[in-house]
Amino acid sequence: MTTHTQASTGPVWDWAAGHGPVTGALSATTGCLAVATTGAAVGMPPGWALAVGAAGAVGHTVTSLRDRLSARTIAMRAASWLLGAGWTTWAITSGPLTWAALGSLATLGVGMGAAARATLLREEARELEALAAAERQVSSELSAERRAIAAQWVDRIQRVCGITVRVLAVEQWPTGTGFTLDAELPPGGTTYDKIAQQSPQLSADARLPHGCTASASQGVDQGRVLVDVTTVNVLAAEATYPTDYGPLSLHTGIPWGLRTNADEIRAYLREQCALVVGPTGSGKTNMVHTILAGFARATDVLTWVIDLNAGSAGLPWVRPALAGDGEGMRPGVDWLAASPEEAELMLDAAVRIAKHRKMAYQDLMSQANTDLLPISDRIPQIMLVIDEGAEILAGTDKESRKLAAKILEVIRIARAMGIRTVLTALGATGAVLGNLMIRREAKVRVALTGGETEGMDLGKQFPGSRGLRVDQAPYKGAGFMGTPESGAALFKSWRILPNQIRDIVAATSDRHPTLDATSAKAAGPDYARRWDHARTAWMRDDHPATRTGQREAAGTGGGLNLSALREQRPAAESEADALARRFREQIDAQFATTPEPGATGPGPAEQPPAAAGLNLSALRAEDNAAKEAALALLLAAGPEGTGASAIARALADEHGTTRQTVVGWLKTWTDDGTTVRVGTGTKARYVHHRHAPGTPPEA
Repeated sequence: MTTHTQASTGPVWDWAAGHGPVTGALSATTGCLAVATTGAAVGMPPGWALAVGAAGAVGHTVTSLRDRLSARTIAMRAASWLLGAGWTTWAITSGPLTWAALGSLATLGVGMGAAARATLLREEARELEALAAAERQVSSELSAERRAIAAQWVDRIQRVCGITVRVLAVEQWPTGTGFTLDAELPPGGTTYDKIAQQSPQLSADARLPHGCTASASQGVDQGRVLVDVTTVNVLAAEATYPTDYGPLSLHTGIPWGLRTNADEIRAYLREQCALVVGPTGSGKTNMVHTILAGFARATDVLTWVIDLNAGSAGLPWVRPALAGDGEGMRPGVDWLAASPEEAELMLDAAVRIAKHRKMAYQDLMSQANTDLLPISDRIPQIMLVIDEGAEILAGTDKESRKLAAKILEVIRIARAMGIRTVLTALGATGAVLGNLMIRREAKVRVALTGGETEGMDLGKQFPGSRGLRVDQAPYKGAGFMGTPESGAALFKSWRILPNQIRDIVAATSDRHPTLDATSAKAAGPDYARRWDHARTAWMRDDHPATRTGQREAAGTGGGLNLSALREQRPAAESEADALARRFREQIDAQFATTPEPGATGPGPAEQPPAAAGLNLSALRAEDNAAKEAALALLLAAGPEGTGASAIARALADEHGTTRQTVVGWLKTWTDDGTTVRVGTGTKARYVHHRHAPGTPPEA
């Protein structure tokens, strides 16, 4: 159906709009003329028009008084009604269509319009003056409060620091959690450092709550100082990661947490590396997930993660995609290394990319007139997140020294070519911060204290910053953060929950850039095959030791027997299942495999000897037992159903079943009608067909 829209022509009247000075006067005069003409024609008593006019004047006077209009406006409205009523009364008596009557009516209309316009302008000016007076009153009250705060802190700074300052402005934070003093230092070479050193004493003198500070920083010039005073402790409360997973960019900064004034603090990592320090229990792992969340949301960043502690930092960002929670979902990180061997492949690829980019993108940098590679979604920056990487750099064993040399090479050569690192460490010690390369390149620094004092030398991590004490941030996820754009100060890291990680992976899957062809060519097959099954099997197998023990218990002969991997076929066998079955039969025939339990065939004396091949058919009974147990769990779950993860956890101890295996069973059972899938993505649940909606109860 096609809808045709006809363009309107001519003036458009707004019948809901009120009258202005011109339309009001025109309406009044035409109304008077119509009433006078009708009244003269039908012989209406003239006094009626005068009575109506008097009633209108009284009514408008009452409403004007209620609206608190000026006396001039009230008088103009009452006079308009009375003059109009008087002309109508005279016109009914003497005739409304004479030149004298029409001329006097026109004169009356012009006068009414002019008077209405003048009173309207006066009312507007009167209203603006009332608003200005209210603003002046509020400003006066606020100024009085600010003057009191300024006088109080001038006296406090004089008493504690021995410096007499002059406060030029007091800015109240919009969040209501504190204020900032802009003060002028006394002459004689006094610097802001003298106030910054006394931050704890100032906080104590002001009786600030725990977690609140009075910190001094540089002002607009070297003769000014800014004193930030926090009056509400925002570090104690848990701040959940924002649920707005909108796109970010490396150039506009990646948010890492909140300052004490509730403002976001962002890390600008185009040229800078980052160092995150936090002892056990301080929230460092959660901070790493916050960092990975920001990189996942960025449209011009690819994240590579090295975590030699079983890859725990990156696994939550990979598993949703490997488990098939969403159609076409991509992992939240682009590469994950959990072993020294995989880490070496990753670091070598990063070095090759950096060197190749320097040669391949010379023309592009020349066109952009810059010596920095223009980073975009077409040529993304690679952010290398190395959990406990600072410990690797400080390690003395051969393996650590080898990885450390490669990490330092990436940091040293790859700044301009868009490869930067985020290192974490357990403590701010000399062993961690002793490397000159780290101190020079890692200008974005975070110290999550959690109240821990051992190994937290804030003076080494934030050189030049005064008044930083661990006991100022005794809460999990709280600490200090400093960047080249923002001095070291208290901040609070967001708490990111596991379900949020899955949601972020799903929400940002189509936003991740792909490595540019030039860099991918330099990275070579090590990068291209990073998601090969052989290199990611450790991510998929929840209980490798258990499954290995099962394989050993099944017997290891000389041949290859794949019949143990065969699953019982459903009644309605699909074409793909039939092809797989025939393939397995060919394998069994070629490698002299052992018959299935219960299958007809030669007797025991005619079977090939055990040494002739590897017999895995003993696992068949275990596999069928696990499937039967899984079906029993589905049936016991009732109409509410259950999920693959819950089934896998229930069967893991007894059968060593992985989630990936359960997902395959559920897909087969859904296809043949044994189960019904309810919901999609991470909310998907499976219900046994006996409990599916609409299924009649069995007899």
